[in-house]
Amino acid sequence: MDIVLRATAAFAFVFVLLRVLGRRELSTLEPFDVILLVVIGDLVQQGVTQSDMSLTGMTLAVGTFAMLVVGTSWLSFRFRPVRAVLEVAPLVVVEHGRAIERNLRAERLTLEEVAAAARIQQITTLDDVEWAIVEGSGQISFIPRSSPR
Repeated sequence: MDIVLRATAAFAFVFVLLRVLGRRELSTLEPFDVILLVVIGDLVQQGVTQSDMSLTGMTLAVGTFAMLVVGTSWLSFRFRPVRAVLEVAPLVVVEHGRAIERNLRAERLTLEEVAAAARIQQITTLDDVEWAIVEGSGQISFIPRSSPR
């Protein structure tokens, strides 16, 4: 039972930590960020299982994490007020070709990163963007201007 309680505490900690760290797509992570995530995963594992290297301990820890993931997903699906807490809302970072600095700072994004994401989607300049939205997944969606400026 001790492993289940530690796994639940670790799940809550990782959930909050990922919300604080912000949303980024895995493809946009720097090598340091990837290494940091691997180290966090190893540290969480050590805290959950302590010295228990048994198959039972591993099964309890992984099973607890899996049940918590399924449980939070179900709660988010079933209850709208809970969804507001568990899921990250989309955030507009460019409106009518102009960057919204406050929202860029909140996401710790630079204008250059947004422009690079736009170029990947064949948008040459942010002046051609009606809206750029950081989705809950960390991906940036672009809605181009439909009429000439």
